[in-house]
Amino acid sequence: MQAYASGWFPMGVEPEQGGGIEWFSPDPRGVLPLDDRFHVPSRLQRVMRQQRFETRVDTRFADVMRACAVRDETWITPEIVDCYVELHRLGFAHSVEAWRQERLVGGLYGVALRGAFFGESMFHAEADASKVALCALVERLRGRGYTLLDIQWVTPHLAQFGAIQVRRKRYLKLLDESLKVQCTFA
Repeated sequence: MQAYASGWFPMGVEPEQGGGIEWFSPDPRGVLPLDDRFHVPSRLQRVMRQQRFETRVDTRFADVMRACAVRDETWITPEIVDCYVELHRLGFAHSVEAWRQERLVGGLYGVALRGAFFGESMFHAEADASKVALCALVERLRGRGYTLLDIQWVTPHLAQFGAIQVRRKRYLKLLDESLKVQCTFA
């Protein structure tokens, strides 16, 4: 948690690459603004109005993590899963899940620390499920007074929502300001 508060986050390294955990603090850093710059594409707005997915929080944290790890190359090693499951048990790590007909079909997880949420990974088994979970996350963070949604790196997927890159100096200032805010995720 001290690493997160200092602008660092861990990623697992596959055994064939030496194994273990490495720490990262990219410059520039990806941030998803929680203000009116957050953009929900019109097609996704229609999907959300159709209410195809039910969103839930923290009901299947470990399953969300394991689903996020299912890809050709992953940094979510068994050691990382164990660490974040423990952070979840301690109340720091959380999942936002998309469900359809009582089946987990998408979601994301991350770490909450005071007024900052550090998004780690997301997955989908049905189209738009992870996007709906992301919108639910942003709504939750806004409603609880969070000021920072750290996404580590800007990807094309997150850019459509208004993700931006900020230089390290600006990021550390945003992080410092968010750590002065007391928020509760649950």
